[in-house]
Amino acid sequence: MNTINETNFQFPGQKSIYKGKVREVYNINDQLLVMIATDRLSAFDVILPRQIPFKGQILNQIATKMMNETVDVVPNWLLANPDENVAVGHLCEPFKVEMVIRGYMSGHAAREYKLGKRVLCGVTLAEGLKENDKFPIPIITPSTKAANGEHDEDISREAILSKGIVSEKDYVVLEDYTRKLFERGTEIAAKRGLILVDTKYEFGKTKEGKIVLIDEIHTPDSSRYFYADGYQERQNKGEAQKQLSKEFVRQWLIENGFQGQEGQQIPEMSDEKIIEISNRYIELFEQITGEKFVKASTENVMERIEKNVNAFLAN
Repeated sequence: MNTINETNFQFPGQKSIYKGKVREVYNINDQLLVMIATDRLSAFDVILPRQIPFKGQILNQIATKMMNETVDVVPNWLLANPDENVAVGHLCEPFKVEMVIRGYMSGHAAREYKLGKRVLCGVTLAEGLKENDKFPIPIITPSTKAANGEHDEDISREAILSKGIVSEKDYVVLEDYTRKLFERGTEIAAKRGLILVDTKYEFGKTKEGKIVLIDEIHTPDSSRYFYADGYQERQNKGEAQKQLSKEFVRQWLIENGFQGQEGQQIPEMSDEKIIEISNRYIELFEQITGEKFVKASTENVMERIEKNVNAFLAN
């Protein structure tokens, strides 16, 4: 099955390419960004050696749907989707922080809590919390936006402002937008029988100085979901929550001795494991969107993308 690992297109008016962990972004005439969602898989800030069929299409289509369903509360960068793996939007200058918001004590927050930490990104956590307990009010725990191959780092609001990473005026907007998006995302998830546990948002500034949502939103790579049915019963019994997120990949890696630390070997993924992960992503798509996933043709995937993007730019 053809997957998308790396692209090296030359589009009309192309100025530069930025290659992120899973997306590749083309600057067109310093006006537009063409963002291609590859099938690369990253975990613990490391790009894994093998790609996952249809993963890029899944992330791109979830993000598009969620942007369309939140644009009335927070403006975003998106203009069009000329291809199943492509989003085109306004050129923006990204803020160098990721706005992480957590409604529950899960994932990274739970791992830090188990190590005895009671302050996360400047937010004090109460004693006596259990993994996956709901916070009284969602907490914002930002992280730095690391360069490729480096790890994102937790950072507090105070440190962001004191280091001048974001101005106070802009940061107030980022916090406000983050809470509004999480509230809407929680409502959307509830309609699907899901709980939006935690997620991250990235923002940028347009040439006109307008702050907008960029990149992905409410996808299984950027978010964690629980099934709402049975959540409280499982919590009361101290059982693991039934969840929808990329966490199953992280857990498999941990079980096989890899957490992205120096000297650790990435475990080999068999063809069966690759297909299993692909099927899990399709399940995630259908649960999160409530729609049937339709696989795009992968026969000549690079030609398809190039043709569709060129046709869009020509118009």
